[in-house]
This record gives sequence, structure tokens and C-alpha cells, in this order.
Amino acid sequence: MAFIVDGSNYLGAVFPDRLRDPEGRMSMARRLLAFAHHTRNRIHLVFDGRGSDDLAALTRGDDRLRLHTPPDGESADDVIIELINRQKDRRHLVLVSNDRALRDYAREGGASSLLCREFEARLKTALRERKAGRELAKPEVKPSPFEVGFWTEVFERGGKKRR
Repeated sequence: MAFIVDGSNYLGAVFPDRLRDPEGRMSMARRLLAFAHHTRNRIHLVFDGRGSDDLAALTRGDDRLRLHTPPDGESADDVIIELINRQKDRRHLVLVSNDRALRDYAREGGASSLLCREFEARLKTALRERKAGRELAKPEVKPSPFEVGFWTEVFERGGKKRR
């Protein structure tokens, strides 16, 4: 499955206080990248304006998350429409945006759409699953005999001083 995320729209809907913050874009992109790797989906992240070098570096060489910015004179909506039109099989394409006109265009073309809050709920669920899976995969580290002896001695001495 592939997602096209209307970046500014998504950021404004989910984290409105971080809309103008370049670190807000980076934070969102990191979350999207983790989601993409966990769910094995591709995400096309579209932002208005020129993208930052940090954001470009984060997405470079990783085909799970691709950054798209419009050329001069075009808007992010133009890029989103172009991405939708380029897809041959749109049954597995999901547009994430609150923009009604874009969502209607995607659905008319055979793709589906999610409101930003709906996608955010999916993203949070997937990231929780990822975290739980990573916790389960951690090896149990048992203390060495030296550590057991050391801490036993420390606690025994500590108890004797208090009396």
C-alpha cells in the first residue's frame, strides 16, 4: 500500500503549534518513516515550498518515505494530483488530507482517502505495536555472579548502617 501525505495539511491538523517549525516537519517525517518501515508501506510526503536539507537527507536512499516539493510556480496540490495520476493501480493508494477537493479527486480516480486524524490514529496504533514488539524482542539480561555479589554486599552494608 502507498500513502500520499499532504504534509502541511497533516502537520496543521495534528500538530498545529508545530506547523511553521522546521523541527516539526522533521519530527513528523521520522514518525512517518517508522510507520512505513513497521507496516511495510510506502509514503509520499508532499510539502509546499522548498524542503529542508535535513528533511531531504532523512528521506534520501530510503524508498519507504519519499519527499516531494513543488517546482516554482506550482503548489503541493499540483504535486499530489500528479502522484495520483502516475499510479496505474490506485486500489492500493491512500491520500491523507483534510482537503475535500483533493480527497474527492483521489476517490474519483479509484484511490481512497483518510482524514488526517484518522491516519494519525492508525499511525499511533502501528507505532505502539512496533514499540511493544521491540520490547518483546529484547533479550533478558541476567546479572552476573559478580554483580549479584556486589549488590548483595552493598545492600547488606547499607542495612547495617541504618540500625
